[in-house]
Amino acid sequence: MTVRLTLISPATSEALREVRFDDDGPLDPAGIARAEAVAPSVAPASRAYASPSERCRRTAEALGLRAEPARELAACDMGSWRGRTLAAVAASEEPAVAAWLSDPSAAPHGGESLRDLRHRVAAWLDALGTTSGPVTVVAEPDVLRAAVLHALAAPDSTSWRLDVRPLSAVHLTGRAGRWNVRVGEELGGS
Repeated sequence: MTVRLTLISPATSEALREVRFDDDGPLDPAGIARAEAVAPSVAPASRAYASPSERCRRTAEALGLRAEPARELAACDMGSWRGRTLAAVAASEEPAVAAWLSDPSAAPHGGESLRDLRHRVAAWLDALGTTSGPVTVVAEPDVLRAAVLHALAAPDSTSWRLDVRPLSAVHLTGRAGRWNVRVGEELGGS
């Protein structure tokens, strides 16, 4: 049994442009238009899921997917930093941001660590890997990073080295706990 998983990052939003920790804000009109424009490039899948955020649910709709919400694919819980920009947090909590950026097990914001996020996403991926067929997921960039790290058995500290652009896809194929990765496809080929 082989599962073919396509992970798609959401379209643009104000929070993304402002480098703001997820506040479950909506997509911007340009993001919706772009998602609708690239929808024909998204291959059909027998199953589709989305992070529970409005941004991911709306991106899935704009892509023409009937995606089930999956709590396991939620963005990292950023605790007290939620809704704030990285610049604002760094200005007021510089040591905490430094700890968060250098230690994947740190959660100075009182939410979830990147390591905990990875374990949550890994458990979902491993359960999915016992099935077969095509699956499409629209998930937050940090979830895509966690999935790739798990697939490659890469150290948690490499999360910051993976850039995830809006409306880009990562493809994983797997079975029996082994994953292969194809990265970097921008939807619509622009």
